[in-house]
Amino acid sequence: MGSMTYCVGLLLDAGVVLLSDTRTNAGLDNIAIYRKMFTFSVPGERVVAIMTAGSLSVTQTVIARLTDAAENPDADETESILKAPTMLKVAQLVGSVLSDVTVEVSNKISRMNQGASASMIVAGQRKGGPMRMFLIYKEGNFIEATADTPYLQIGEHKYGKPILDRVITPETSLAEAQKAVLLSMDSTLRSNLSVGMPLDLAVIKTDALEVSELRRIEATDEGFAKMSSAWSKALKDGFQQIDVV
Repeated sequence: MGSMTYCVGLLLDAGVVLLSDTRTNAGLDNIAIYRKMFTFSVPGERVVAIMTAGSLSVTQTVIARLTDAAENPDADETESILKAPTMLKVAQLVGSVLSDVTVEVSNKISRMNQGASASMIVAGQRKGGPMRMFLIYKEGNFIEATADTPYLQIGEHKYGKPILDRVITPETSLAEAQKAVLLSMDSTLRSNLSVGMPLDLAVIKTDALEVSELRRIEATDEGFAKMSSAWSKALKDGFQQIDVV
């Protein structure tokens, strides 16, 4: 079961903005909807959001294990992302589980000559610490978003990258950031039919220590449709106004 995905996260002074699609390919003609955004929080203490891309068998198992540990009162800081002392330790914990599950699943399906690969974006904040965001690879290693590169993408990222490169800085407001990720997704939806609606959007404001906004944007969403057509018109108008050198 493979996942055709686009997920994007922005790390800004004002907080993080996260957006994922929900399209999954479970075979030749079998297209289904699966959530790819998951949130964990102890309000006032910490908040963690995870977005997933890749093999569904890997990502679902990882999220299930992380959820079990988070809900287990006996789990310690080496097991639960809600008890790990820092966001760096959260990223290391998620990476460790992802690496273990990837190996387990790959071993099971190697007989069928299929690879099991997945990646994740982990963002959040612990009380007293900064908001941080990481892209975690199947091997368990990761890179971190920085002021120079304040966004991370997983999945089908190439179509939605140009707008982010041009408009996103750490000073970008949360409202402008939501517009940017939605237009980044719109470009991806137009250029790759394997990425699809509905979309999940999350906003975590700096120092809120809980999910500030979480909503699902359906294919019938009028606001998204208006934004999409306005962006198309702006691109066409801009294109026509530029003279050939």
